[in-house]
Amino acid sequence: MMTRKVKCTIHDHHLGWDNSLTPSVVAQPGDTISFEVVDSSGGQLGRNATLDDLKVLDFGKINPVTGPVYLEGAEPGDALIVDILEFVPSGVGWTANIPGFGLLADEFRDPYLKVWQYDANFAEFLPGIRVPVRPFPGTIGNAPGEPGHHSVVPPRRVGGNLDIRDLTAGTRLWLAVEVAGSLFSVGDTHAAQGDGEVCGTAIESAMQVTLKFDLVKGAGFSAPRFRTSGPVTRHIDERGYDVTTGVGPDLYTASQDALRAMIDHLGREYRLEPYDAYLLCSVAADLRISEIVDVPNWVVSLYLPRAVFS
Repeated sequence: MMTRKVKCTIHDHHLGWDNSLTPSVVAQPGDTISFEVVDSSGGQLGRNATLDDLKVLDFGKINPVTGPVYLEGAEPGDALIVDILEFVPSGVGWTANIPGFGLLADEFRDPYLKVWQYDANFAEFLPGIRVPVRPFPGTIGNAPGEPGHHSVVPPRRVGGNLDIRDLTAGTRLWLAVEVAGSLFSVGDTHAAQGDGEVCGTAIESAMQVTLKFDLVKGAGFSAPRFRTSGPVTRHIDERGYDVTTGVGPDLYTASQDALRAMIDHLGREYRLEPYDAYLLCSVAADLRISEIVDVPNWVVSLYLPRAVFS
């Protein structure tokens, strides 16, 4: 089959999942499509954004997704194959502490904003601190089978706001299909993020995303799954890690404890102010479940790559 190229423009975006939406494009298995994705603020926080802009953020406009794409032949019970081919980043992004969001929302109550400019390799956080750029879509998924409007914020069995940083170029993703045509959309592109996205935002950045689509008939998948094309941490491994842990019977609380310890470490070792340390952890540090079998306590570790420090 000859591969067609179909392009969705920046105007083809919507807010929330709804399986009654009219498709932006009808595609066939094997098609390659380019999506113009706006940042998760819906364009409210750009190159010249200030803290005042963050304070008046209109939450009715956040997390727009581009689409939907109707894939011919897709039926409930199938799996949509999404090959992630390419990202063309805008070079501008932002990270913020938004009151009420994040792993330590009760402790970090004030709005705080970092605006980034970045190139193909790095985004400078502060002098001497550079975060490796590794673009991916924070939100990627199909429309749910339940009728009506659904928020983009929580992830679902059909995908959505997954925030999986390894969905980078070269990765193949499988998504469960719950409605005819799948009604696929993508958005919330990130220039970089740590596993956990602990403050609630990554390096949020508009960019163009190119994807290729196919189908697995009758797959019956209950949740997303993916395959990477190679190592996922080689870009940050070369200088090792600083690691803190949280230990206890609740994974969420243990994650908070590991994060608090890392914020303390960054203050002591690198003289970072707490809000800067919190944002840096969100874009560069990885939460991992180290142990979940030794009853009654589990171990969560937070890995911060030392490669971010020059």
